[in-house]
Amino acid sequence: MLPILQVALDFVDLHRAMKVAEEAVEGGADWLEAGTPLIKSEGLNAVRRLHEAFPALSIVADMKTMDAGRIEMESAAKAGAKSAIVMGTASDSTIKECIAAGRNYGLDIGVDLLGVKDYVTRAREVEGWGASYLGVHVPIDDQMKGMNPFGRLREVASQVTIPVAVAGGINSENAPEAVKAGARIIIVGGAITKSADAKKATREIKKTLRTGQAISTELYRRVSGNGIKEALQKVSTSNVSDGDHRAAGLCGLQVITPGQKMVGSALTVRCYPGDWAKPVEAIDVAHPGQVLVIDAGGVGPAIWGELATLSAIQKGLAGVVVNGAIRDVHEIRKLNFPAFTRLVMPNAGEPKGLGEIGVPVNISGITVCTGDWIIGDDDGVMVIPRQEAEEMVNRAMDWLEKENRIRAEIQKGKKSLAKAIDLLKWEKK
Repeated sequence: MLPILQVALDFVDLHRAMKVAEEAVEGGADWLEAGTPLIKSEGLNAVRRLHEAFPALSIVADMKTMDAGRIEMESAAKAGAKSAIVMGTASDSTIKECIAAGRNYGLDIGVDLLGVKDYVTRAREVEGWGASYLGVHVPIDDQMKGMNPFGRLREVASQVTIPVAVAGGINSENAPEAVKAGARIIIVGGAITKSADAKKATREIKKTLRTGQAISTELYRRVSGNGIKEALQKVSTSNVSDGDHRAAGLCGLQVITPGQKMVGSALTVRCYPGDWAKPVEAIDVAHPGQVLVIDAGGVGPAIWGELATLSAIQKGLAGVVVNGAIRDVHEIRKLNFPAFTRLVMPNAGEPKGLGEIGVPVNISGITVCTGDWIIGDDDGVMVIPRQEAEEMVNRAMDWLEKENRIRAEIQKGKKSLAKAIDLLKWEKK
């Protein structure tokens, strides 16, 4: 028996959820989930609409019930849900009330083990009480830190006989791994709902479940360690800013080489105004792929030019950021070397040897340390602290994926941005 593919519609706008649902059903989705954000935004009307539009499919109401189990399950059933979710961290009596209500109204009750510390014991308990299935779930915020559900899934699936559902970053690459780990219900969210073509994305994942063969994907993957640089090559500085709650970049810098992307770990340099000795020395100290971040006080004379650029290219550096002045702009542009600067001027300073390499520097109120990740493009430069790199990069990827879907909705539906995202509905009243 093939695993069930459940598509999680975690939208806040019903019209967007319905459109993706239509595409996903055409692609072969087995179950549709009215996600928690959708239910909180639109109420159980979301379940009613899905049931009316797709009466032959099972509709899952992800209630995440923690209290009032009987009334919440009854409401979900009467709205047209085939199954509904109660949290494993709820009280014993609440879970039992949900299961009893499920029997009364013909509703399958899933128990989400999210947040449960002794999840194997809890899984056995709720199975004994009559739960229909269990859910092993890594939340979105933990996914951004590179976590996945497969280890926990294997433990739970090996200890119970009822079906186990899995959610948390499932895509066409790792869906077969989820099945091998014991999942019988595969819950997919972003890999389908953020796709520009949800029908195609659903078909691909269904194929992986049928054949057991993974299909590689450029998106919907969460990275760590060596994957950070590859992910940064895909996202923009705007994606990084959006993912970090509209964080600011290094302000007041000019883009010397438009169209050139810069990604690398920082090697920081602090020098006195016009003293270009340490910046040039830093080229020899740096490793290939690094970005020099030079603080020259934000003033001239120039401490970087064509010859330093040629030397940096020979070393294999990824770019330079100068809180000071650069010259030889025409030549640097011809070399296609990513460079960002506060000032441009023809006069250079003198090499006096004052300054330090590898110490923290502060540019426009942002501290940059050696080892921090630097990304630069035509919009500017963003700094990603080394300790926060995994989460910030994954959140940037999440924004890129979301925007891909919105772009497709604007283009295919010939809509304005305001209509595509229901802007007026969400304005503060």
